[in-house]
Amino acid sequence: MTTEAFTRRRTLGLLAAAAGLPLVLRASRATAEVVTWHGRALGAPATLVLHHPDRTVAERLVAASVAELERLESVLSLYRPESAVSELNRVGALAAPPAELVAILDDCRRFHAATGGAFDPTVQPLWRLYAGHFAAGGSPAGPAPADVIAARGKVGLDAVSVSPERIAFARPGMALTLNGIAQGWITDRIAERLRAAGVTSTLVDMGEIRGIGPHPWQVGIAGTDEVVALTDRAIATSSPQGFAFDAAGRFTHIIDPRTGATPARFSRVTVTAPSAAAADALSTGLAIAAELPVMPGVSVERVAS
Repeated sequence: MTTEAFTRRRTLGLLAAAAGLPLVLRASRATAEVVTWHGRALGAPATLVLHHPDRTVAERLVAASVAELERLESVLSLYRPESAVSELNRVGALAAPPAELVAILDDCRRFHAATGGAFDPTVQPLWRLYAGHFAAGGSPAGPAPADVIAARGKVGLDAVSVSPERIAFARPGMALTLNGIAQGWITDRIAERLRAAGVTSTLVDMGEIRGIGPHPWQVGIAGTDEVVALTDRAIATSSPQGFAFDAAGRFTHIIDPRTGATPARFSRVTVTAPSAAAADALSTGLAIAAELPVMPGVSVERVAS
């Protein structure tokens, strides 16, 4: 686990909680047996609430879900130096990549197109630039324009070739971060595994929340009076208040990959969607994009700064 990556995810979680931005489970419909697991996913707090008539079976399904989380983190986590994505970032190419990495990058292309390029997992060089600049006590005005332009030259999903045989960067110095989609993507994988096992009522929160079942899961947005009822849907939020590189809060983790700037047009973006991956990626990209995409089943709330 790199210090930079761990600090980023931990700070995002803690500061988001202080700012009243995360989603909080308020209530759910009780059934005969409820098994709840609390842990961490990609460095953030995670929860699994499983309703099942047989507690023994429920506990076994929870254990299998935690094992699947561990396996997926070994592929997708930026915080684990041995993960597939970390190896790709070090080497610039990956032969015979895990199927999950190929699949998530295919999804990234879809959300990249839907947001006009505002969602882009190759934004990591810009993240490193801002993090390194302020960690080294750089100018409060931010990195030099020439440095931003140089980092921006290493960004662009069109410069990543993806196939089941090989993933490769076309430009030196490129790097991926899946932080804007991986938590939602893992939430979906676990939710679908549970559904395939016959589970009809569960709430999965691996950093993003997805509810499954005929009865709505009541999810509140902390710090507000808003309560969202999820019935076979997912929800995610994004806000520049979650993390800032500088003490003044002018340079935040919401980085526009197309310009290298860190705009703060919205104080919060909340997306509900059929999948947690869609909610996760779109809440990131739509914190930047000017136009809202037309996508079936997607609802977006943007609160101006």
